[in-house]
Amino acid sequence: MAFQRVINGKSVLIIGSVIPCCALYYFYHRRHRCPRPRTTVEAAPISSRAHGLSKPNESPYYLGLEMARDDPYHEDLNPNGVMQLGLADNLLCLDLIQQWVAKNWDTSIGSDSKLGIKSIAPYQPLDGLVDLKLAMANFMSTVMGNVDFDPSRLVLTSGATPALEILSFCLADHGDAFLIPAPYYSGFDRDLVRTGVQLIPVHCHSSENFSLTSTALNHAYNDATKRGLKIRGIRFSNPSNPVGNVLSRETLYTILSFAREKNIHIISDEIYAGSVYGNEEFISMAEIVRGKDDLDKQRVHIIYGISKGLSLAGFRVGSIYTFNDNVLTAAKKLSTFSSISAPTQRLLISMLSNEVFIQEYMEAKEMKLKKMHDLFVAGLEQLRIPFAKSDAGLFCWVDMSGLIKPSNEEGEMDLWSKLLNVGKLFLIPGSVFHCAEPGWFRCCFSTLTEQDIPLVMKRIQKVCGISDLSMERSAVE
Repeated sequence: MAFQRVINGKSVLIIGSVIPCCALYYFYHRRHRCPRPRTTVEAAPISSRAHGLSKPNESPYYLGLEMARDDPYHEDLNPNGVMQLGLADNLLCLDLIQQWVAKNWDTSIGSDSKLGIKSIAPYQPLDGLVDLKLAMANFMSTVMGNVDFDPSRLVLTSGATPALEILSFCLADHGDAFLIPAPYYSGFDRDLVRTGVQLIPVHCHSSENFSLTSTALNHAYNDATKRGLKIRGIRFSNPSNPVGNVLSRETLYTILSFAREKNIHIISDEIYAGSVYGNEEFISMAEIVRGKDDLDKQRVHIIYGISKGLSLAGFRVGSIYTFNDNVLTAAKKLSTFSSISAPTQRLLISMLSNEVFIQEYMEAKEMKLKKMHDLFVAGLEQLRIPFAKSDAGLFCWVDMSGLIKPSNEEGEMDLWSKLLNVGKLFLIPGSVFHCAEPGWFRCCFSTLTEQDIPLVMKRIQKVCGISDLSMERSAVE
């Protein structure tokens, strides 16, 4: 019995010792063991911002743009291709630009340039070369007339898009908003994505040729503030995109008075100022505040660029002009993200400083724009399709509301799809521009030749099943 008790005691002792040791061994190795390779490898996550941007863009603008690029119309090589009327690109005077560049390339930045590689290889001022600011200020004065621009108040950027983004960073915080007359260029929504600033449409109507009124401004402002939004400014295009009308002096004073009353900023996008072909006079916001007190001036900021006026969209050159010292200082610092390449700047300095060429180019461009506009609207008149009165821009704002069924956005999109897929015409529907009235389309004529216009009208006629007025007249006669 005694022996049995000894054996049992030893068993308890051994078991009592082994169990803690095993437990200690298990937990120690569980913590320090090498991780087993996963059978499936997961992709590293990206930010929610990038995730949203990476989704396919279903906008009619981008869908049509893709089709026009994949199947472009060419009179000989692809006569059944998609005709480009959606992109506001000025191709009418590229021959003049090409001739000038061919003649002046070497003396501007090439082997014959006195400046040499040392002028373009090192770092440059992020907000633009002083010489280009001077040339740009003179060019803006030539284009806009009746106003002088101080080059020291310019910030040069790689296009008008970063100019708008920089101003938005400077004037508003995330969650704030700008008022904007609608219809307006849809790209402005995209331009402000990173800033978190919202755009609040101020709906204008065809009965007033889509002109801005103080009633519409106050209605939009009051509605936005009731929803808890903080309005920090009003942003508009003059001349208008997509309508093509030029804002009157009275309208500009209305905007200034409204901004003064609400103590908000004014962003005047004047990129189409150099594309006026009609009888209406263009008036810059800089002219409106000339002679005004500093508080009025400090709330005014102007965006300009050479993509439309000089047919140089690919150069990516825009500018901010501001009377506000704090905005000027902040914009210069933010321009580090959107600097223009040195070779581009040197070439433009040479081009913009050539006053004879600039004068000849501007005259030729105005003449060609007017001719193309007149030919395009004459074709629309033959088909009895209405359009808005315009004096500027590279496009025509066309009223196809009588051709859509049902008479709503669904009907508009159905007609857009038929024009694109059946008629092989890339137009942009008005809903993309936040137009409150269904059935309007923006048609860019500056991407066409004179010979293209009859074909465009023929394709519209075929898709919409409408008769040609001239043919009816011939039949009657």
